[in-house]
Amino acid sequence: MLETLDAATVRRWCGGGLESLRAHQREIDDLNVYPVPDGDTGTNLVLTLTAAYAALDEETPEPGRPVDRLMRRMARGALLGARGNSGVIVSQILRGMADTFATVVTVRGRELARALRMATDAAYAAVARPVEGTVLSVVAAAAEGAGRIKSDDLLAVARAAARAAAEALDRTPQQLPVLARAGVVDAGGRGLCLLLDALVDAVAGDDAEDKAIVGIRDQDEPNQAEPADQAEPANRREPANRGEPANRDEPADQHKPADQDDCTGYGYEVQYLLDAPPEAVTTLRETLDALGDSLVVVGTGDGTWNVHVHVADVGPAIEAGIEAGRPYKISVTRLEERRPGHDLRAAVVVAAGDGLTALFESEGATVVDRNPSTAELLAAIAATGAGSVVVLPNDANTHAVATSAAREAAAGGVQVSVVPTRSPVQALAALAVRDPQRPFADDVIAMAEAAGACRYGEVCTAQRDALTVAGPCRAGDLLGLVDGEVHVIGDDVTEVSRLLLDRMLGGGGELVTCVLGADAPPGLEARIREHTHRNWPFIELQCYAGGQPRYHLLAGVE
Repeated sequence: MLETLDAATVRRWCGGGLESLRAHQREIDDLNVYPVPDGDTGTNLVLTLTAAYAALDEETPEPGRPVDRLMRRMARGALLGARGNSGVIVSQILRGMADTFATVVTVRGRELARALRMATDAAYAAVARPVEGTVLSVVAAAAEGAGRIKSDDLLAVARAAARAAAEALDRTPQQLPVLARAGVVDAGGRGLCLLLDALVDAVAGDDAEDKAIVGIRDQDEPNQAEPADQAEPANRREPANRGEPANRDEPADQHKPADQDDCTGYGYEVQYLLDAPPEAVTTLRETLDALGDSLVVVGTGDGTWNVHVHVADVGPAIEAGIEAGRPYKISVTRLEERRPGHDLRAAVVVAAGDGLTALFESEGATVVDRNPSTAELLAAIAATGAGSVVVLPNDANTHAVATSAAREAAAGGVQVSVVPTRSPVQALAALAVRDPQRPFADDVIAMAEAAGACRYGEVCTAQRDALTVAGPCRAGDLLGLVDGEVHVIGDDVTEVSRLLLDRMLGGGGELVTCVLGADAPPGLEARIREHTHRNWPFIELQCYAGGQPRYHLLAGVE
């Protein structure tokens, strides 16, 4: 029996907890309250702990290594690999414990109790609208039980925490009517109880833990759920007198548990990692809270955040992440079945110019003239006859109108996502990756990523005197803009176009798309081709006669 928690014990705990979650994975998955086809709590917790254990495996435990370092790696690995709301919450429980361990020299019973209190605070802070009767109640009870015995005995405190958590788990149906109706306990709370039991075993020095850790490396497919026909684990813990299991992984608002999936009114679970400053994340929380529910946004402490939300429309949730910073590892899970007759998909694009209109129509899109009203966009969406429609506004000013039209269309039963394109060249990049064979939500993500990866440039005539980042300009000057900012000022379309392309390609790129406007001078395409082939010989160049007004040239670099 250990007197203090050390790094080797943390490793045994993580490995033993992962092995226990795997053994009970299907049991926890079957605690399914909501009709969600994916995102089961048991599977999500296994995937989260698998990532946590992999993070530990990157370091070799040495005698005397500070426990807080390994614990912090475990918490960070869990956060970066977190799946579903239950995984995110567990990662924050681990982070709260790691933060406590970082402030002490040794971890005995009293330090463990304090770590569980901080873990509880971190878990509650992670959830936008905490709900009792969930994993939050279970971790709070564990912390209270650990502190109640007022002991410095590490094992005694761990056992008290595990015992209090189990008792709290049995009370969850009394706190949440949806659990009582289904005759089950909370799924995320059940997973946390297994982790606390594993902590007891690790501290007690159970030899079986070492065998379990070895077994982790021997499994061929650690990220896969158990087959449907696999026998129940022999040590399955059924809730007493609770009937058949029916509870799934997801987050919380005032109406539902913090670690269960609920598809009421929202069709998709959106989750991604985000690199962003704290002040941008504050705005992101407000934006996502208005878009949907089950919101959880948590950080690692070094500028990386894990974002999770349920929404009716995928596009705005991803766009909010783009506005806050750099989202990546984006995943979308459908929370409701597609309704009959809604399999047809379409794209609606806002554009002007005969050439651009023909170009988009050749890609199968419906084109609406620039600066449309909400009614005009709604009419175009309805005219497609599709059940799932993506809208490409191609202008920052049109984006709000597109979002409004999407909401109105959704009320009429049409699923609409707005990909926040700001230029027709981004829309071309988005349409190029469309794939009707994959789920609509996945297609929207692919289109958003393609559009975001396309830098856009414009050459236009200044309408008034102004001070720009490239210096002062006068009305009538020619401006070269990159991603909306003036980078070149001149008096010749060809020269400004050359300098603009050089500026854009200086940041890298393989494909350049140029769309010539209605007022482009004769021979502009030939001069652009000559310049590009001479100065950027490995670049693929595509040129189109767009015929758009106002912009002599539109350019995209991918």
